[in-house]
Amino acid sequence: MSARSFSRSIQRCIQLGITGGSLLNTISVNPSLIPTLSNRFSVKNSESFIAALMNKSDEEELKYTTDMINSNFSNYSAWHNRSILLSHLLGKRVQGFFPKEKVLTEEYELVHQALFTDPDDQSGWFYHIWLLDQTIKSDAPFLISSWPAHGFDLIVSVDKSPDGCALSPFTSFHSDTGTFPLILYFNQAVEGVNSSTITVESMLNSNNDLIWRPLSTNNSGTAQAWATNLNFPNVKLHSLEAYPVKVSLGHSQGITSSSGFHYSHPSQFAFTVCVRPPNSEDGERQGVENILWRDENFHIYETHFQESIPVVSFDQLSIKEDPEATASNWHVQTIANEIALFRELLSEIDCKIGKLTLARLLMAHDTMMLYNSSNAYKVVHSEEVLELYRGLMKLDPSHSRYYKDEHSLVLFLQVTSSRESLLKHCCRYRDSTSTNIGGHICVRLNNLSLSRIGSVEQLLWVQMLDLSHNELQSIEGLEAMQLLSCLNLSNNKLSSCTALEPLRRLKLLKVLDISYNEIGAHSIDTTRYLCSSPLSHTFGGDWSFDDIVIDDVKVRNYWEAFVICSGLNLTQLEVVGNAITDEKFKSFLVKVLPTLKWLDSEELH
Repeated sequence: MSARSFSRSIQRCIQLGITGGSLLNTISVNPSLIPTLSNRFSVKNSESFIAALMNKSDEEELKYTTDMINSNFSNYSAWHNRSILLSHLLGKRVQGFFPKEKVLTEEYELVHQALFTDPDDQSGWFYHIWLLDQTIKSDAPFLISSWPAHGFDLIVSVDKSPDGCALSPFTSFHSDTGTFPLILYFNQAVEGVNSSTITVESMLNSNNDLIWRPLSTNNSGTAQAWATNLNFPNVKLHSLEAYPVKVSLGHSQGITSSSGFHYSHPSQFAFTVCVRPPNSEDGERQGVENILWRDENFHIYETHFQESIPVVSFDQLSIKEDPEATASNWHVQTIANEIALFRELLSEIDCKIGKLTLARLLMAHDTMMLYNSSNAYKVVHSEEVLELYRGLMKLDPSHSRYYKDEHSLVLFLQVTSSRESLLKHCCRYRDSTSTNIGGHICVRLNNLSLSRIGSVEQLLWVQMLDLSHNELQSIEGLEAMQLLSCLNLSNNKLSSCTALEPLRRLKLLKVLDISYNEIGAHSIDTTRYLCSSPLSHTFGGDWSFDDIVIDDVKVRNYWEAFVICSGLNLTQLEVVGNAITDEKFKSFLVKVLPTLKWLDSEELH
């Protein structure tokens, strides 16, 4: 049967009223023709395929879904197809489907009828989730954070001076490489960040010499965070001159989101860089010392230093004129109306999906206000949302893992969103026997029962981080924290070395504690299958492990640890308490990490 005759047969079936499963069964008679027909009609799914055979436009098909929904609110296929059709119509700004706000308002009215008629039916709820996403998301990408931040006065040094850190612990940075990272953090993953789309004006580097790299764990070429490195100023011994740096983006197209929208609204930020002259006594005091993550070594930071914490306000980035980045009154008012509506619904019935929707609405409102307020905004609904997720974990234990992850993201945002809340978790590390790291500030997010790490845009400045005694199975997100030199991940639920892959992007990391996790306790490492495609995953893809032998130990026995450790310059590592840890493994680590000076609190010689 030819494609043409097959098409006529399908159209005849439609005319005779053969629909749904019967029509698909008819198509399945000769499945080899489906690709040909799909190409002919330029369709991507079965609903569009059938609609194309019927010569229906998107507008006609949308009206058909309206009829189907009005006759049966439980028609999930109709709701799903409606979201696809509207996405297409809104994206192309078809006549009658613009402005977007008018269309979405009518859609909210339609879905409310379904939700309030039968709150236990999930079909309408899934469509409401899509509507919420359309309401709160910004199509165009925009910058939400950077390091150094706007107005920052950075003090850099090539030697470790506890005195320098003590004077300015939040603005001091040490590197023996003579460079420091410049980090850009966007609201969504983007591509096209390079010297043509980003202009860095300074005496430190030529803009064309800068190489921008995506801070992600895959080969997609897109990332939410991007970084490059700037040189320290080349100054004389006692010079304290501040060198200005100005960063501009959006002046030309090229930075795009995964959905193809451009960063097209000009924005800029500026900071200064000053070199701290080397101290002749620093060379005598320097040494590789053992960091002890004991509570007695951490002291609550004084409250009068609150203004020194470099928490970025969205308006500081000079992009408030961007209409895509600023929530309109319609967006905010729509979310507020939905919150009031679902509060009313939940006052009458006990509905778990209604509670989940309310939690999402409350956080959507806080997030929009956080990124679009001209003044400092506090996440005012976080406690209520946390209580909703705690209740859902009890009400719906079969999905408790999901609720736990969402609870963690809300708690992470609550802690990091303001100077006041973040200061409560800032401690000065001071070990009586230490001289080199005595002035560093440690952000302690330990004992919070975190199962996921949230958005880290407010933690780009952190050099010492304590995430111990949580429930982390993944550390995705830490790759953006390019300044990290000391990291405590002990007493979590990390099940393999592959879970540590973000650490490969942290070139300044010196101290790592992964003790008392579950590394080696599971025979199958399921985390390696979480990526979208094996071809997009970078983990160990270019190694031939059978050919590598270290001291008569084949690397293939510890290939995960080898791939991670071979890119690190650690001086201290704690691995005790993991199933994989034995003397052979520890001997292997010593060989793979030539810079290592301390292993499980024992000094190496």
